[in-house]
Amino acid sequence: QVQLVESGGGLVQAGGCLNVSCAASGSIFSINDMGWYRQAPGKPRELVAVITTGGSTSYADSVKGRFTVSRDNVKNTLYLQMHNLKPEDTAVYYCNRWPTSWGGWGQGTQVTVSS
Repeated sequence: QVQLVESGGGLVQAGGCLNVSCAASGSIFSINDMGWYRQAPGKPRELVAVITTGGSTSYADSVKGRFTVSRDNVKNTLYLQMHNLKPEDTAVYYCNRWPTSWGGWGQGTQVTVSS
């Protein structure tokens, strides 16, 4: 079973930047499309960004132009660069396979944006 470990979250002021990472165990990372998801308190988990095995990317409208997803298939690591952060970006951020997630989710990494 794939294990996912997110890291890099923290507290940042509105307008600031933050980079989060997701390390995946196993060799199947490179053959799967991957996504970043987030869940704010009291809200359902939502898809934020997708990167395919070929490197194509897509983003939720709410983060388009501010977030950049990338991957390193040698390191089995997924990245999310976040710029011009807004208080509404506050959430726990997770990575997983897209469109069908693996059964287990990591612990996520908390991103808090203060106004």
